[in-house]
Amino acid sequence: MVPVKSLHRAKSRLLGAADRGRRDPGAHAALALALALDTLTAAANAPGVRRVVAVTSDAEVASAVREIGVASVPDIPGGGLNAALRHGARLLREADPTARIGALQADLPALRAAELGAAIAASEGGRAHCPDRQGTGTTLLLSSATEELDPHFGPGSSAAHTASGARALLGDWPSLRCDVDTEEDLTIAAALGLGRHTSGRLCAPRP
Repeated sequence: MVPVKSLHRAKSRLLGAADRGRRDPGAHAALALALALDTLTAAANAPGVRRVVAVTSDAEVASAVREIGVASVPDIPGGGLNAALRHGARLLREADPTARIGALQADLPALRAAELGAAIAASEGGRAHCPDRQGTGTTLLLSSATEELDPHFGPGSSAAHTASGARALLGDWPSLRCDVDTEEDLTIAAALGLGRHTSGRLCAPRP
């Protein structure tokens, strides 16, 4: 699952990063959507991933993800990220009671499918998580086939997930650990190589 906020509320610390003097009022929302589309595209191509679902109540996001072949399920309005993930996990488990569920942050525009697949393989079927580049947040959370996802996203989520029994995955997966919240993060992701949606948005010619 990849949770995607309503675009007008997403990535507030990136305000201005996509505009760069163009005075385009839709630039920020378009960048937030591009980050999610690149994340979803990589996830859909990762070894070990059978199905990718976006959790969103934003009609524009739901339409855009359908265009890249990804299904969506509605969020619980006002419930927050962890509630959205628990809701999505319940729906997926209802469809397949033995499914192993993963939650992936929607702001990984440099994500490589092979790195995500390697992290999933390294988890060896157990409940696990991948810390972000700073080591405090979480970019990926995995359930086991018999345990709940039990998400604890938010400040200090890596420690919270470890405390809840999700083993930390610390492999050499820079694109999986590089979530983007600030312009500095975006610069680091660009050095790794952005996906086509994000790179196209940032390199789009000025009107």
